[in-house]
Amino acid sequence: MTKTTHFGFNTVAEDEKAGKVAEVFHSVAERYNLMNDLMSVGLHRLWKRFAIETSGARNGDKVLDIAGGTGDLSALFLQKVGKSGEVWLTDINNSMLSIGRDRLIDEGTPTPVAQCDAEKLPFPDNYFNCVSVAFGLRNMTHKDMALKEMLRVIKPGGTVIVLEFSKIWKPLQPAYDTYSFKLLPAMGKVIADDAESYQYLAESIRMHPSQEELKELMEQAGFERVEYFNMTVGIVALHRGYKF
Repeated sequence: MTKTTHFGFNTVAEDEKAGKVAEVFHSVAERYNLMNDLMSVGLHRLWKRFAIETSGARNGDKVLDIAGGTGDLSALFLQKVGKSGEVWLTDINNSMLSIGRDRLIDEGTPTPVAQCDAEKLPFPDNYFNCVSVAFGLRNMTHKDMALKEMLRVIKPGGTVIVLEFSKIWKPLQPAYDTYSFKLLPAMGKVIADDAESYQYLAESIRMHPSQEELKELMEQAGFERVEYFNMTVGIVALHRGYKF
């Protein structure tokens, strides 16, 4: 019997999801950064800076940026770890990864880049001091497998940070739903000529585990001292876990 999973609010075969997600990000890649600024009114930049500060990354550390896309976190991590450090920018989507790679080269901070699946990371055990995934975990077919891979490649004493859309403060849910399912696709149509992809992105946020559910998922994967920080009334949450 074919295993199924969700793609937004739709049900698809597990082996079809990655391809469908790839189509979304191939479509939105060119306007991705512009849409991020518009959708979040620039707040995504503050969320990402908070994630970097919370990661504990220091000079000389090795960092893995999973689903790093256009390179926002990698650029910030490079400032943290300095020339003696190492930052790998990775993504399963070539369109997004190419933009991130070219951006970092243009900024004079080239860094190693790898196109890879977070569920099958091509890195050795106990290699990185920190692993990050920002706004990418919800698109993965097997979140538990991806988290276990993150745990595997982190050194003992290392951290993982998961920055992701989460469950908003309940009194604001109706207004947030109107924004997500009415305004967001309309913006996608006007700015990126793609309403369907942004409809999927809104749906994928609703299907993602809540703050407590993701904390439990990380603990089940083997992370310890897992905690989370709500930002902007829960629109986004940053989860942090350790490997000991």
